[in-house]
Amino acid sequence: MQIIRWHDQSPPQEQELCARMRQQGLRPYSWSNGPGDRYSPHTHSYEKVLYCVRGSIRFILPDQLDETGNAVYVDLEPGDCMLLPAGIRHSAQVGNNGVTCLEAARHNSIPFKFAEKPNFVV
Repeated sequence: MQIIRWHDQSPPQEQELCARMRQQGLRPYSWSNGPGDRYSPHTHSYEKVLYCVRGSIRFILPDQLDETGNAVYVDLEPGDCMLLPAGIRHSAQVGNNGVTCLEAARHNSIPFKFAEKPNFVV
């Protein structure tokens, strides 16, 4: 998994994030969930590319453990981008203000190009 954090002072605009994804040959779609909604552990057969647009969401990787033996998790806030490789089991919990995300599936081997180096790699 790779994460890149949003560093701009102004909040991200959904149209801008969507354009970034389309420039990479992706076909993004938008989805939203209410506060506290959860997704049970699951996998995908494709690489997931996801931008948090509004709100927040926590992704938990139950098969990836930190040095204390707890599942690794990552919190995404507006503008943050996550690349989740195919086959990685994960669950998710939506933050207190709900969440809106842009998501796309990557099925090819062309590397996703971040504007800057990822901050977090698992």
